[in-house]
Parts: sequence; structure tokens; C-alpha cells
Amino acid sequence: MSESKRIWATLDPFFEPGPVLGRKVANTKFLRALLAADPYDEYRFFLGDAGQSDRLAAHLKKVAPGMIGKGRVHILDRRELPRRLAEEPVHCMHLSDCITSQPQVAALRNRYSRNIFPVTGTIHSLSCSTFGGQFLRHLWPGTTRRDAIVCTSTPGREAVARFFDWLRHGYGLDPDRFPAPTLTHIPLAVDTDELRPGPPGAKGGTGADPVRLLVFGRISHHSKMDLLPLLRALHRLVRQGMDPASVSLTLAGWADDNDDFLPTLKDLAANAGIRMTVALRPSETEKTALFHDADIFVSIADNPQETFGITLVEAGAFGLPVVASDYDGYRDIVVPGVTGLLVPTIGPNRTDDADLLAPITFDNQYHLLLAQRTAVEIPALADALKTLILSPDMRRSMGVAARQRVEAEYSWPETVRRHVRLWDGLWAEPVDPAPLRDAPHPQAMPYAALFGHYTSRTLEPAFMVRPGATGEAFYRGRDFPPLYSGLTGAIDPGLARKLVFLARNSVDTASLIRNLVDTEPGMDVATASAHVLWSLKHDLLERV
Repeated sequence: MSESKRIWATLDPFFEPGPVLGRKVANTKFLRALLAADPYDEYRFFLGDAGQSDRLAAHLKKVAPGMIGKGRVHILDRRELPRRLAEEPVHCMHLSDCITSQPQVAALRNRYSRNIFPVTGTIHSLSCSTFGGQFLRHLWPGTTRRDAIVCTSTPGREAVARFFDWLRHGYGLDPDRFPAPTLTHIPLAVDTDELRPGPPGAKGGTGADPVRLLVFGRISHHSKMDLLPLLRALHRLVRQGMDPASVSLTLAGWADDNDDFLPTLKDLAANAGIRMTVALRPSETEKTALFHDADIFVSIADNPQETFGITLVEAGAFGLPVVASDYDGYRDIVVPGVTGLLVPTIGPNRTDDADLLAPITFDNQYHLLLAQRTAVEIPALADALKTLILSPDMRRSMGVAARQRVEAEYSWPETVRRHVRLWDGLWAEPVDPAPLRDAPHPQAMPYAALFGHYTSRTLEPAFMVRPGATGEAFYRGRDFPPLYSGLTGAIDPGLARKLVFLARNSVDTASLIRNLVDTEPGMDVATASAHVLWSLKHDLLERV
């Protein structure tokens, strides 16, 4: 690893306005924690449009104003990436999602960067029906052992490994010829300074006060979790003799407008005599108050859209014990009998109709089919709730243990340290750059090969060219061809002027391109060819 300076780079803003989603919150918090830790000399964001760049710049002025003022944070046009990688390799490039662009970034690195630096991306939800094609892009000869997918949970890591096994089997891909990125486990985190337990003695749960159960997240039967089993479990406890006034239930978070799910839950709660309140779209202040007021946090995920379970970590940060389904990343977070209780789940071993319907139906439709075949065992759920409802001492001890576990394992500084160790450690993986340089990605469309027959002819080495009429005037400073904004960084008018000079006595394009490459440091044949074609297009050069 030889670097004049350590540069962290990305294609993503890690900051998205709009509706609150777990992925958006996690990415925003990660960026803030990375810049606060400040392990690198520079941070480069290669973004896709001006609006994205403006929003990120405004955000960074709030969270890292000094770094922008010192020129250590650079927001760049994504089309500059090949040139920038050729001029100065980065230490690592990390993406907020492994699904979108990670293999393409690796292909650009292989072609342009002197050093094969680590390229990493993080998993979020994995169950979208289109993700098979997205993960297939990772399986190509240009993937190296320095590329990694950061899995936020151990079940998520196993799911990604199963993706690659399934794809290799289905397409007959040899693992040696079609390697996959390294899979590593680094969890998401929370801000343990912002999320803290409430003052001692502020909660009820003894005497005449009800034990307060809190559910926080997306309230939807087709996304994340179906809450009907929770109401059934509470109703079961009432039938067994529990005083319905001894508990209260709060559902908080986000729900779809005009969804009939909430009215159904309200009817079931009323039938059981359980007092239930709903708090939709709470502010951060209201959210903190809800957690401080609660005695037990409940989350019974049953949907493959869930991969990690950030609300369970938040509950632990607030010092709450958890009753949760034994499902996906939840089993990473909850230590049974120590920080909470896990409820067994039963799932399908075949999903043939859902598998075939998923590509031709909406996301919520096939996720509903899948979730309704995952059962959270209601008797066990009722028993877990009863255990904590009847034991204030257990609730308090589990809450203390949960807080300690979050501080040790799920704080943003710790998560950033794990990422930095990962990026440094990946450099130790052996890589032979030579076979990577010209390895095309099989899903990167070769436009010239696919559409070259559209033109009368293609640029051939034997073409003789000379300065065009506009080229002569351009060279003498009497004419200036317009450079469209979308070509900034891709076309350099100074190089076009040099082409006019090099072609002054007529020259074949092979020699012209070779001469430009020889006289311009860092120039490659593809870039030189693009400048020749642009010059022909704008009458700076003409074919003899």
C-alpha cells in the first residue's frame, strides 16, 4: 500500500431527504460518525447530479463545516472518476448499498487505478425480487479479494452467501472463474449519546400503573411485521386471567395512509380490553418520550424485508428489555435471558407460487405472501410477555444489560472503527492486477460493439485526417467550439487544440492517437480516440 495520502471515496451522498426509512437514517448517521472520527486525509463524493451535490453540500456545512473549509471534503462530478482514479488512487471506495454500483466501481478501478484498492458496499433489505440480477453482477472475473460486502447481520451474511450459491448453480458458474466479494459482518449502530435511558423512577409498571409495551417502526402487515399475533397473545393473557388494565400498548412509527390495518388492530385491542394508543410520525423529541415512558419493547418481525433490526438497538440504548421474534438479525442483537426474550418462529420450506409471482407482482404483494407463511408462535409470545410483565426486577436488569451491550457493540464510533480495520485489512489480500486491467464486465454494455453498425463506418487506424476549417480558426484563437456542460471533464478543448496541431500535415488516426498519448501524461487510447471523434464532429478535424 503506497499512498501519498489516504483518500476515502464514494459514489453516494449518504444523505437523502424525504420519508424516514431505516436505510436513510443509518447512512446519514454513518457519514456523520465517519467524519467525526476523521481517519482519512480527504473525502471525495463522486455524485450523479447537481441537485444531489447541493443537498449534500448543505448537509455537510452543518455536520462538518471545518472540513469543507479546509478543502478536505470534495464533492465531484461522477464523470470525473476515471481521470481522478488515474491521477491519484484512493485508499478505499465505500458505497452505501452493495446493490447499485459496486461491481461497476470495481471495473473502473481495475481499468484506471494504479492500485487495486478495496471496494465495499453495505447490505440493507435483501428480498426485492430484482436482486438476483443485482447480485449476479458481483460474480465476474474482475472481482478481487479486496472487494467486500458489509453484512449488517450474520443471517444477512448467510443470505448473501446463499444468493451467490444459487446464482452459480443456476448459471453454471465456476467459483474460481467467477469469484464473489468477501463477506464480512459489521452491524449498524445508534448514537449512544443521543439515545439514553430516562431518569430513574420515571416509569410506571408497579402498583396501579400499567406496564407499558411499545412497538416502534413501520406499522404494516406486508412490510416488516404483522402485529396481529401480538394482539392475539395479549388477548390470550387476558383469557388466562391477566387484568387488561395492568398493561397498555403503544404503536408508534409510520403507516400507509388509508390502510385498513390500523383499524383492525384497534378492533382487536378493544375486544381484548387492552388500552392501545397510536402515535404516527413522531418527532425525535416525541420518539424519545415514547421510549422513556415504555417498560418493554416489542418487535415481532416476520418479513424477509427485515435484515438487521435497528429499533431493537435503539430500545437497548434507551435501557429497555426486548421481546422479539427469533428472526433474521434480531438474534444477533438480543441475548436471550440477558437483554430480552426471543420468541420462536416457523417458516416455509417451499415458496413456489410466491417465487414465480414475485417478478410480476408488486413488492408489497409478494412480501405479504411470504410474511403470512412465517408464524411467530403465539403461545410462546404470550409466555414471554407475561414473564416480563410480572417481573419488574427482570425488566430493570435486562434493560441495564441491553444498554451495556449497545455501548460495547452498537455505537457509531465502534462501527466506524470496524470499517476502518476492514479497509486497512483488505489491502493485505493478494491481488494480481495484470489480468484485471482489460477484463470487461459481462453486464457493462459494449456500446461500440453493439451499435457500431448504426454509423457508416467506425474510426479506423488508417483514416487520414487534417485540420478542418473551424480547426484552423480554433487553433489561432478566432473560433471557440461550445463545450456542453455534460462533457466537462470528459473533453478537454486544450487537447483538441493539440490534435489540430499534430494533424497539421495530415496524419493517420493511429499515429495521431499515439502521438497524443505519448505527449500527455496519463492519457490512454480510449480518451484520445474520444477527442479525435469530438474534433471530427465539431469540424476541428476532417477526414482526407
